[in-house]
Amino acid sequence: MSTQRVFVARLAGCAVFDPAGDRIGKVRDVVVVYRSSAAPRVIGLVCEIPGRRQVFLSIGRVGSISTGQVITSGLMNVRRFKPRNGEVRIMAELIGRRVDFADASGTAVIEDVAIEPNRLGEWSVSQLFLRKPKTSASPFAKGPTTFATWTEVREHHRPGEAQSAEQLVATFSEMHPADLANTLLDLPQQRRIEVAEELPDERLADALEEMPEDDQMDILDRLGDERAADILDQMEPDDAADLLAQLPQGRLELLLELMEPEEAEDVRMLLRYSPDTAGGLMTPEPIILSADATVAEALALIRRHELHPALAAAVFITLPPFETPTGRLLGVVHFQRMLRYPPHERLGAIVDDTLEPVPATASAAAVARMLASYDLVSLPVVDQAHRLVGAISVDDVLDYLLPDDWRSHDADTSVPTQGAAG
Repeated sequence: MSTQRVFVARLAGCAVFDPAGDRIGKVRDVVVVYRSSAAPRVIGLVCEIPGRRQVFLSIGRVGSISTGQVITSGLMNVRRFKPRNGEVRIMAELIGRRVDFADASGTAVIEDVAIEPNRLGEWSVSQLFLRKPKTSASPFAKGPTTFATWTEVREHHRPGEAQSAEQLVATFSEMHPADLANTLLDLPQQRRIEVAEELPDERLADALEEMPEDDQMDILDRLGDERAADILDQMEPDDAADLLAQLPQGRLELLLELMEPEEAEDVRMLLRYSPDTAGGLMTPEPIILSADATVAEALALIRRHELHPALAAAVFITLPPFETPTGRLLGVVHFQRMLRYPPHERLGAIVDDTLEPVPATASAAAVARMLASYDLVSLPVVDQAHRLVGAISVDDVLDYLLPDDWRSHDADTSVPTQGAAG
């Protein structure tokens, strides 16, 4: 094994390779167990493999660890990682923790942890990178840093004192929302709330949209009403409506009052529909244009970064007004069709009026059959007056049709990487 000292915060995100040199994933965390008379022992790594699944890689199957890469030496079990009693994840649970110096010289916060092997090849925590309290009143000042061994500090945690999650949040910055959601759900409950409090509103909203409803409600209940309303403002209206529908009527109305009026109006409209209908699953914010708009105008709206890919697949042409509920629906112009025409072409000249919209009262199963039958990713939803009230996308229907535990269910249990077991 490599004898190089490795800092865990720098190791997180590094690639994992099999013995043949093929990349099989990346490191997300390091798992340790405490010992009574020595520094914590490293037992393995938490790795993210294709399929966005986090799995456990035993330290015994690691050939070498360096700052830039990890080389495995055998088989990898691809069952989803679940921490056991006594196991501590450095990034998720140790970094950000406050410690006292054993010589009574003060306190500090753990900002990074170094691990290294001994002469027998066993990895353990060798050093802590600590930041002491700042000595300046300036809001931009930071406290001095120092290094210490595990025996030179004592863990410190007062009742009611939250563990800093700043460092951990930074490692989540580029995670896909679904991966961020799974990572949050794997944390201990108190740590999950600490991290949620540190996450920006938009990032937390994206993660909540990917969680089961019970977990959504648990986090929302602990954030306080004003923060909860801010998060709901950032969520897609259909996801916010699904979440609010689970709350008692009193709190539901309170949060709606605290939300931005425009966002609250969209959510109130969705709450009028049954959750298993097209109206309950749709989003009220599709791309809506007049027949006189041009291809160039439509493509400019589709390019918006915040727009969901499924909603960007088509533009809906209606009579005024052009906000839901609109005037009468005239038809749909698909993104691919727009690419075949010059930028100045009117949308009214290329509109597809053969696609039948679905009524807001249609069942989720009926919508799913229609999407599958015509190979579509979205459908317009209309009311009894043939006014466009929203659009339903394939991901909305899948979320409803899939079992409640689909996010955590593993279809298979293990696959081998190349090489022999170590």
